[in-house]
Amino acid sequence: MRHAKVGKRLSRSASHRKALLSALSTALIKHKRIRTTTAKAKETRRIIEPLITRARNAYLREQSGDPVDVHARREIAKFIRDKEALQLLFSEIAEKVGTRAGGYTRVLKLGHRIGDGAEMAVIELVDYNEAQDSKQRKERAARSKAAAQRRKAAEERKKKAEEEAAGGVTEKVEEAAENAADAAADVVDEVKDTVEEAAEKVAETAEEVVDKVEETAEKAADAAAEKAEDVKDAVTGDDKEEKKA
Repeated sequence: MRHAKVGKRLSRSASHRKALLSALSTALIKHKRIRTTTAKAKETRRIIEPLITRARNAYLREQSGDPVDVHARREIAKFIRDKEALQLLFSEIAEKVGTRAGGYTRVLKLGHRIGDGAEMAVIELVDYNEAQDSKQRKERAARSKAAAQRRKAAEERKKKAEEEAAGGVTEKVEEAAENAADAAADVVDEVKDTVEEAAEKVAETAEEVVDKVEETAEKAADAAAEKAEDVKDAVTGDDKEEKKA
């Protein structure tokens, strides 16, 4: 088990691996761009970036008025044996990096090598590939523009769908209102007809009652008149008898 073991072995001994990574780092400092396998490129990136950070910090301190950081140069010189590469690192590269906080290198995969099928890659210093940076900026801008257009189109589709849905709802509401108005009108007509029929029936019933009342009153009047005549006759007859007597 390789617990807490940083880095790849690269199928080499420790001394061979150290020499290999030193040579790759030196070549990268000199040429700014090298081609190797992906595993070696990633290991080189792990080694070279802390070295660039240390050289950058020493350069910034020297620019601010501090004395030359000899200790940093000696520590890096333990790994970078080439004096020319060491000078480039503490002058040109450190100045070019400026205040960049890491991410000094880029690994670009190239596919598999013919023969053994090893995966190949290019490792380069980011600040020296202006064409690549410009291309990437253009690609990012194009992607951002395309994303903005997609978002705009999606918003327009959503708005159109909402308008269509709102229009459909409005039509349904209007149709429901019309149906309700028609139903209310029908109910009003039915109620009106019922009221008229009831009024007619009430009027007919009232006429019948009036007729009956009049008939009853006539009968009562006739009966009262007959009784009055009878009473009169009775009274008149009695008087005659009294006179005869």
